[in-house]
Amino acid sequence: MDNGATTFNTDAVQAFQKFALHPFKFSAYLFWKLPAAWLAGVRVQSLETNTCVTSVPFRWLSQNPFRSTYFACLSMAAELSTGLPAMMYVQSAPRRISMLVTGMESTFVKKATGLTRFTCSELPLLRAALERALNNDAPETVTLHSEGRDKDGILIASFAITWSFKSKS
Repeated sequence: MDNGATTFNTDAVQAFQKFALHPFKFSAYLFWKLPAAWLAGVRVQSLETNTCVTSVPFRWLSQNPFRSTYFACLSMAAELSTGLPAMMYVQSAPRRISMLVTGMESTFVKKATGLTRFTCSELPLLRAALERALNNDAPETVTLHSEGRDKDGILIASFAITWSFKSKS
């Protein structure tokens, strides 16, 4: 597959990237569609064809009783780093595709006491799964990994999020 150009509308991908990286437009989207993530401060740092980076700060609205970021807030940022690119490719596909999280595993390594950035660099795997979903009637699953690191690059948490995609007639 050649970087998704044969199946996915490149103009639609670029338009989605522009939307996701627009501070006001995407913030408004989070406010209306994912208010818990918006309140926790989950934000998109970058969205490219092969990588997505999101972040969540440690602050009053995202804290736990142990003076670190609550695991659910870390989970939201990790899921967004895999789900946002999925939305980008689903919206640029030639046919409708449904998407759903079907599994999640996580490992918490260190307390998150500052900004945690989550990076998913497995977007080629995502595109391949979507390509398979477009070419058959069976649901396709893919597990994408996202690592959360602090400002010094120290691993805070890692996530494996499984997505299911099914092409609609």
